[in-house]
Amino acid sequence: MITQMLGVLGYTLDFIRQQIADLSDEELVLQPTGAPNHAAWTLGHIIHSCQAIAIELGKEASSSTEWESRFGYGTRPNPTASENLSKSNLLTNLAETSDRLRATIQALDARFLMEPPSQGEMREMFPTMGHELMQVVVAHTAYHAGQLAAWRRAIGRAPVGVFV
Repeated sequence: MITQMLGVLGYTLDFIRQQIADLSDEELVLQPTGAPNHAAWTLGHIIHSCQAIAIELGKEASSSTEWESRFGYGTRPNPTASENLSKSNLLTNLAETSDRLRATIQALDARFLMEPPSQGEMREMFPTMGHELMQVVVAHTAYHAGQLAAWRRAIGRAPVGVFV
């Protein structure tokens, strides 16, 4: 399951990169009516999620606590480009954080996936770490990849990439 999970994560991250490849820093914070999150927030949120699950797996934080306050669950996008990270910085952080998460997951013993989640709130939602990892690493990331594709069309850009 680990190999498949990491394969899907890689495919999803490639799709995410395609969605923003031709966009400027200013376009990343466009907030069209009906779109819940702009691209800069979505990327920051995915980065935060990758870091959070790596921390739960025993790794130390790789970036500042600013990610939690700006991009954690329940936060809202900031509409001004000056207060968001550049596309270059977001993509660098996405690559570093996702590579770190992949290495952490790759090093797991498959038996670990059958253990209960370490955090109490996650224990209420998922019976095993395998379930939690599949949700956060695969489903959550894919959900936000779909948001980016819809957001891209909402700002008037043509679709790019195919996500099946």
